[in-house]
Amino acid sequence: MQIHVVRSGDSIWQIAQQYGADINQIVLLNELGNPDVLVVGQSLVIPEPGRDYVVQSGDTLWQIAQMFGVTAQELAVANNITDPSLIFIGQMLINPYFIHTVQAGEFIWGIAQQYDVSAEQIIAVNDIGQSGLIFPGQTLRIPVAAKPVTEVNAYITRVDEQGAPEVMRLGRYLTYLSPFMYSIRDDGTLTELPDQPVLEAAQANNVAPLLVVTNFAQSEFNSDLAAAVLRNPEAQEELISNMLTLMRSKGYAGVNFDFEYVYPEDRENYNNFLRRVVARLHPEGFLVTTALAPKETADQQGLLYEAHDYQAHGEIVDFVILMTYEWGWAGGEPWAIAPINKVRDVLDFAVTVIPRDKIVMGAPLYGRDWEIPWVEGTFATTVSPKEAVQLAAEYGVSIQYDETYQSPFFRYVDETGQEHEVWYEDARSVQAKYDTVKEYGLRGVSYWSLGTPFPQNWPVLQNNFRIRKL
Repeated sequence: MQIHVVRSGDSIWQIAQQYGADINQIVLLNELGNPDVLVVGQSLVIPEPGRDYVVQSGDTLWQIAQMFGVTAQELAVANNITDPSLIFIGQMLINPYFIHTVQAGEFIWGIAQQYDVSAEQIIAVNDIGQSGLIFPGQTLRIPVAAKPVTEVNAYITRVDEQGAPEVMRLGRYLTYLSPFMYSIRDDGTLTELPDQPVLEAAQANNVAPLLVVTNFAQSEFNSDLAAAVLRNPEAQEELISNMLTLMRSKGYAGVNFDFEYVYPEDRENYNNFLRRVVARLHPEGFLVTTALAPKETADQQGLLYEAHDYQAHGEIVDFVILMTYEWGWAGGEPWAIAPINKVRDVLDFAVTVIPRDKIVMGAPLYGRDWEIPWVEGTFATTVSPKEAVQLAAEYGVSIQYDETYQSPFFRYVDETGQEHEVWYEDARSVQAKYDTVKEYGLRGVSYWSLGTPFPQNWPVLQNNFRIRKL
C-alpha cells in the first residue's frame, strides 16, 4: 500500500499506470463516487499489486486465497478475520507472503536479509530441508515481516441496528468497541442503552466491548452529577454493583470512565473511586480504563483538566485513553482537529508520569467546516473526511496540507458568497499519527468515532500494525 497525493493533470488511469495498480481496486479502496473527478491535493491509498487485494462484489475468501497461493486460513489469520464469510466490498486484504524467484548466486540468508525475515522462517514455510539448498528459478514464499502489534479502540454513538453493520464491517481492525454511553445518576444507578446490536456485531468479530460510563446529563457533562457520586461512598458501591450486573449480563470486557468537567476538589475522590472500582472488578477479570483530557502539564488550569490526575490514573487503571483531539472544536476558530504538534506536546508530558504501555492515543475520524471570518458564538459543521473531499470537488478548490499540524485543509466560497474553511483527516495525517504511536511506544490508538466515512484510514492502519485481539 502506498499513499498518492493528486497533482494537477492527474487522472485515475494515469495514477493506476504509475503504480501498476488496477483502476477498479483504487476506486473501491478509496470509495470514489466519480473516479473522473479528482481534487488536487487529495490523498489516495494505492493497493500494491500481488501484495494487496481489494474485495470486489462476488469475491470469497477462498477465491482470494487461491489467487494469492495461500490457504483461506492463512489469509484469515493474516487479516484478523474471525469468520471467513465476513469480508466486505472495498476492504483491503494483505497477502501474508511475498513471492520471490531465486536468482543465480542467491542464498537463503541473503534473501532473508532482503525481506527482513529469518532464514529459519523461509525454510519452514517452503518446506526446505535442513541443508537450506535452493536453486535458480525456484519460487519461494517469503513471510511478510512482522508489524508492531497495537490495540485499537473505537467509540460508537449509533449503537442500535443502524450501527451494527459498521461494527461488522470494521470489526477486524478493532481490539475494543466502546458504545457511547451509560450515564450515572446521583444515586448510583445507570441510564439504559439499546446496545445489543453492536455488542453482537462485536462478538462476531472477536472485539472486546467496554462499558462507557459518563457524567453526561441533559446534553452536557455535568460537574454536579460527578460530585454527587464521587462524594458519596454508598452511591459509588451502588454504581459499581450496577456496572457489574450490566457487564456480566451483556458480555462487556471492562469499563471506560469518561468523567469530564469534574470539580478540581473531586480530584482525589475520583482517584479513590477508581481504586475502589479496580478492587471490585479486577478479581472478576474485568478491565478498568479511563478517558483523560489532553493535558500538557500536571498543573494545567481549567475545569476540563484539573481533576484528571495523569500519574494516579496511570498507577490505578489498566490503560488510559488520551483525548488528543478537539483543538479545532465546533465552537472555536478554524484549526486542525488533532494537530500533531499539540498531540506530541500532550504525549511528551504523559510519558513522564504514565507507563507508555498504558497510553492509548486518541484520534479523530472527522473534520469540520467553519464559516469565515469566524464569529464568536457560531459553530462549525462536522464533516467526514469523505464529505470534505466531496466539498472540495464540488467547489473546484485544491486541498492544501499544513506540515506543522500534519493536517489537510482548504477554503471555498458557497453559493451565497460565504467563505468557508475546512480541516479534516486524510491518509497522510493518520500516517503521521501512527508514526507517533510507534515512535512513543504507546499501547495503541482510540477513535472518536465510528459512523463518519473515512475509507483511507483502515488500509493505512492495517499497513502499519497488526491489531491485537483479546
